[in-house]
Amino acid sequence: MSDGAVLHVKGRILAGPEDVRDELWVVGGRVTYDRPAGAREVTTVQGWALPGLVDAHCHVGLDAHGPVDADTAEKQALTDREAGTLLIRDAGSPSDTRWIDDREDLPKIIRAGRHIARTRRYIRNYAWEIEPDDLVAYVAQEARRGDGWVKLVGDWIDRDLGDLSPCWPREAVEAAIAEAHRLGARVTAHCFAESSLRDLVEAGIDCVEHATGLTGELIPLFAERGVAIVPTLVNIATFPKLADGGDKKFPRWSSHMRRLHERRYDTVRDAYDAGIPVYVGTDAGGSLAHGLVAEEVAELVTAGIPPVEALAATSWAARRWLGRPGLDEGAPADLVVYEADPRADVRVLAAPRRVVLRGRVVE
Repeated sequence: MSDGAVLHVKGRILAGPEDVRDELWVVGGRVTYDRPAGAREVTTVQGWALPGLVDAHCHVGLDAHGPVDADTAEKQALTDREAGTLLIRDAGSPSDTRWIDDREDLPKIIRAGRHIARTRRYIRNYAWEIEPDDLVAYVAQEARRGDGWVKLVGDWIDRDLGDLSPCWPREAVEAAIAEAHRLGARVTAHCFAESSLRDLVEAGIDCVEHATGLTGELIPLFAERGVAIVPTLVNIATFPKLADGGDKKFPRWSSHMRRLHERRYDTVRDAYDAGIPVYVGTDAGGSLAHGLVAEEVAELVTAGIPPVEALAATSWAARRWLGRPGLDEGAPADLVVYEADPRADVRVLAAPRRVVLRGRVVE
């Protein structure tokens, strides 16, 4: 399409879960519901259109060993784009991916800066590894470097204990979260276990990643404070394999990981039923492949979240949570077109018919 071309999307435009329109137009890379006058070069796409999907926990520029080169990061972003993911919250990366902002053909990224972890308490080459006295300073640094988010490692295996345990004392996270909020950033944290959650939530955290440690005692606290979770169920599926690898050296940890895995669907359903906001995230870019957004939505449905709500967790609701528009009048035209109604069967998400990014058909 040339810069002066007009794109016409016909069929069913899912501007919201119940806001269904017959058509939209893309003029100058932006959405309009008003037929443009005098359009000559018009490309028509037909189907069911959704706002570009959101992966709210993804790592572009990172693999299992640490930062990757620009060519690898580009391939990661393109894989996500092919899956219909056009907005990524990058939940921690040691790579500088700002160059992606200048690429009109790659998804938009909302960065949380680099992970902040306790010394020798996280995956090597991923995080700033520090002690509690330095937490406020590093949170301030990453708040300034990121796009409105900071990522803490809330718990990890303590080798002396032989199990998961909190990484930070209560007073340290209180001061750090307060500093992030002062600087206009929200805070999220990697948390597998139960023991770190109360301190983080009562300290004012905005979101928890994975949240496998949510219990019946903790769920009302999350709901009362409005703390969101991003369950990353496609990542939690790897827990049994991880546990098998730790049986000899850390049997207590391995047993704990299996229990968290076994109750994962109940945890997510109970959180949803209590009114806790739940969003889609794949945790791609560490040991997981990119492009898994459709699988994660299907996992939320398996957990018991209604299909339309699981769909909202990667589209309308997720974009609103991250402060980005959907298929609104005048918004950037980032959308995905499918053969059938994804509200009726979320498995449709696995096969985008067309991907439109900044008003251009890219897939």
